[in-house]
Amino acid sequence: MSITGPDFLALQVRDLERAAEFYEKTVGLTRAAVSPPHAVVFDTRPAFAVRDPAAGVDLEAGPLGLGVALWMHDPEAPALHAALVAAGVTILQEPFEGPFGTTFVFRDPDGYAVTVHDRTTPA
Repeated sequence: MSITGPDFLALQVRDLERAAEFYEKTVGLTRAAVSPPHAVVFDTRPAFAVRDPAAGVDLEAGPLGLGVALWMHDPEAPALHAALVAAGVTILQEPFEGPFGTTFVFRDPDGYAVTVHDRTTPA
């Protein structure tokens, strides 16, 4: 085997268009030119998407993403934090300086906790 690491990340969401608009208009991601049915893929590396729930997935069964840490890089994390606050997004952890630079955590419309940091991590 020669697994190289995560290649595609997707969040299963309750309302696909609402989630896609949040990540596009509020967070600032750009939609990819092509997305499969029932998903919206963004032009990120690795690829990130929001998608309708897979068959048998009950998004009401418990807290979404419990035990999973989703981190996104933004070289201008403080500016994104300010924009999210202005948009009324719930901030779970205010910006702090750490090993990954300025870091903060917000809650998306489905309740996922998303961490943003501004220091480029080694490849």
